[in-house]
Amino acid sequence: VQLQACGGGLVQAGGSLRLSCAASGRTFNNYAMGWFRQAPGKEREFVASISRSGGRTYYADSVKGRFTISRDNAKNTVYLQMNSLKPEDTAVYYCAAAILFGRDSYYIHEYEYDYWGQGTQVTVSS
Repeated sequence: VQLQACGGGLVQAGGSLRLSCAASGRTFNNYAMGWFRQAPGKEREFVASISRSGGRTYYADSVKGRFTISRDNAKNTVYLQMNSLKPEDTAVYYCAAAILFGRDSYYIHEYEYDYWGQGTQVTVSS
């Protein structure tokens, strides 16, 4: 599967952005999806994940209550709605896909994901 992320940009603190990640192929609902981010000089970190059906989600503590992950399996797309953005949210955001058969679960570790998008830059100014 190929992943194409978009929606990043420059926003002031307190603002909102919505990231999208479109997947190629016809088996999108076989994949758990996740968002990760990497700030300058830091390691890539987990942000949010969603199960194949969209019924289960999980968030990093740093974004809980501010970010919402969702998916539209008919459109082969996963979203990350980011509200109340902070300067520390500045990073390159990556979407990732993990193939899952028979379980409606999610993953939170990088090594559990099979495919990665190219990343989209989010910059939050203070």
